[in-house]
Amino acid sequence: MTPPEIRVSDLTVCHARRPAVHHLSGRFAPGSLTAVVGPNGAGKSTLLRALAGLHPPQTGRIEGAARVALLPQQSAIDRSFPLSCLDAVLFGLWGETGPFRAMGRHARARAEAALAAVGLQGFERRPVGGVSTGQFQRVLFARLLLQDAPVILLDEPFNAVDARTAADLLATVRRWHGEGRTVVAVLHDLNLVRDEFPETLMLARDCLGWGPTAEVLTAANRLRARAMAESWAADPEECGRRADAQAA
Repeated sequence: MTPPEIRVSDLTVCHARRPAVHHLSGRFAPGSLTAVVGPNGAGKSTLLRALAGLHPPQTGRIEGAARVALLPQQSAIDRSFPLSCLDAVLFGLWGETGPFRAMGRHARARAEAALAAVGLQGFERRPVGGVSTGQFQRVLFARLLLQDAPVILLDEPFNAVDARTAADLLATVRRWHGEGRTVVAVLHDLNLVRDEFPETLMLARDCLGWGPTAEVLTAANRLRARAMAESWAADPEECGRRADAQAA
C-alpha cells in the first residue's frame, strides 16, 4: 500500500470564524506515523476532521487526503441507538456499497473477521450500548480494518480504555504502520508518543513544532504551548493575518 503525501498549506480552520487551527503548513509523508499533541482546545480534533473532509478550511489547502478513515472520540458517538456490534462495523463498508445497498453474506463475513481480529469474536449480536468502553473502542478499530484506507486518523484512540485494550490497539497501529499506511493520532500521553511515534506535530492553534519527535517535544515547546493555552480568550478574535498581509 502506497498512500499519498498529505500536504497542508496555510491552513486555517475556524469555528464561527474564530480560528481553531491557525495558518498551518507542512506535510505528512507517505507511510509516516505522526502524533498530534497540544493542550485542550489546541485544534487537534479540528485538524483531523479537516483532513477527513468533515470541516472545511477557512483559508488554505489540504492536498492528498482523498481516501482516509477517521476514528472519532468516543464522546462524540451516541451509543444509545439500537445497533449491534456487527452493524457498527459494517458501516466501514459504506464507502464501497453506499448507504442504501444491502450488505451481503460476504460483507458480513468480512465484518465478523474484523471483530475477531480485535478480540471480539462472539460479540456480533451484542448492542453497542451494552459493551464496555474498551470493547466499543475495539468495535471502532474493527470498522477501520474494514475500511482498509491508506490514511488512518485516530482521535484519542487509547483514552479511557484498560491497559490490555490499549496494548492490543497499539499493536494494530504498529501493524498499519508496518503495512505502509499513513497514521495520524491525537494523543495526550507524551511518554507513549516518545516511545512509539517517530514524528510529532505540536499544536496550540498555531504550530509550535512539526518533525522528529525528539526535536518537537522539548521543554521549551511544552512551556510555550501551556502559556499560549492560558492566554486564550473565551471569545477569540477573528483571524486577521491574511487580511493584514494583503493590505500591506
